[in-house]
Amino acid sequence: MIEAYATVVFLCVLFGLLASSIWIGLALMGVAWVGLELFTTRPAGDAMITTIWTSSSSWTLTALPLFIWMGEILYRTRLSQDMFRGLAPWMRFLPGGLLHTNIAGCTIFAAVSGSSAATLTTVGKMSIPELRKRGYPEYMIVGTLAGAATLGLMIPPSLTLIVYGVSINESIIKLFMAGIIPGLVLAGLFMSYIVAWHYIRPSERPAPEPAMSFGKMLSESRFLVPVLILVCAVIGSMYFGWATATEAAAVGVIGSLTLALFQGSLSFNTFLESLMGATRTSAMIALILMGAAFLSLSMGFTGLPRALAAWINALELSPITLIAALTVFYIILGMFLDGISSVVLTMAIVEPMIRGAGIDVIWFGIFIVVVVEMAQVTPPIGFNLFVLQGMTKHEISYISKVALPMVGLMLIMVIILVIWPELATWLPEKIISNQAR
Repeated sequence: MIEAYATVVFLCVLFGLLASSIWIGLALMGVAWVGLELFTTRPAGDAMITTIWTSSSSWTLTALPLFIWMGEILYRTRLSQDMFRGLAPWMRFLPGGLLHTNIAGCTIFAAVSGSSAATLTTVGKMSIPELRKRGYPEYMIVGTLAGAATLGLMIPPSLTLIVYGVSINESIIKLFMAGIIPGLVLAGLFMSYIVAWHYIRPSERPAPEPAMSFGKMLSESRFLVPVLILVCAVIGSMYFGWATATEAAAVGVIGSLTLALFQGSLSFNTFLESLMGATRTSAMIALILMGAAFLSLSMGFTGLPRALAAWINALELSPITLIAALTVFYIILGMFLDGISSVVLTMAIVEPMIRGAGIDVIWFGIFIVVVVEMAQVTPPIGFNLFVLQGMTKHEISYISKVALPMVGLMLIMVIILVIWPELATWLPEKIISNQAR
């Protein structure tokens, strides 16, 4: 009975604070404070100080601001703009033409950014004007970009996977490796959608691109080489066990600064803007993680997660049924919260449930990222929708409608992960076995 009462109080206080437009991190702390004061005898102040310090001083968390900074450097220099020039010659032959640059560009930039918003802004800045100029349908330009930008949440270095790993105390490198194959499969689904459009609506195809010699194609590809080298350095150093996630992030920052310097697009103002942008984003995420850690502690003292897990176990749901229920739950939650907030807010309750059901936590990390990706393009709080609205001046309703097929493809990706869980678990297991030799 006390757990049911505590649940009602937690939810009322949480939604009350969120409705007041208070920062999410502070709202989580407020809920935790009320929970400790009402339902436990432990001093809330001492608990808050200890928990916040412990959660914010985690060594694993140091990878987060470094990866964010790497993405900021690429976003604010000419390196990102050169990607379209290097990609376009190779995409022009595919059914659907240069629309594939949205998918390929987001996939490549996701491998050096980790942020959906940064991926969307960077790739959109280079692809939207070019695709419009060539006569591609607006709904395809906007829709494919909205969906493809969510790859920044899955393909390493993923900020969401870092936050998830810190929340459940799991290896960041294993989670990063788990995201590579599913991320590429999802990118393949997005590209298949473009191919289908090409054949189903031939009247909407723009004029074919002018002929280009193979030598010219190779010459244009040189603009893509620096970013590809950076991707290989960051991911390869983790794959072969040469660097931890934090060390790989440092390699990425140094590499991106070096490339921008040699390219001639790194100025003092660019450096300062990238540093301050990374600081603001990192501080926001750190505050959310602090609040989530304090809330997890508070819920633990009230016994709410254990009671909820026991209730779920009493229902005797199969793992498949539980995953289906959690999919619906996270889609609804994602309509009102951003992805990172959804993860940290729910892990205290969801983690015991999935462990009790025998679900692999590495696999679940990839599952939750796919579902959280949908939250980026679903109204009313889909963050990618607002970014695209600022870039294209379209209404949110229009962007949501044209992005809907991409949400359907993400649901198909969830089904694929359930049928073939090895997509997420094979690579981490292979890396562990190789490093153990």
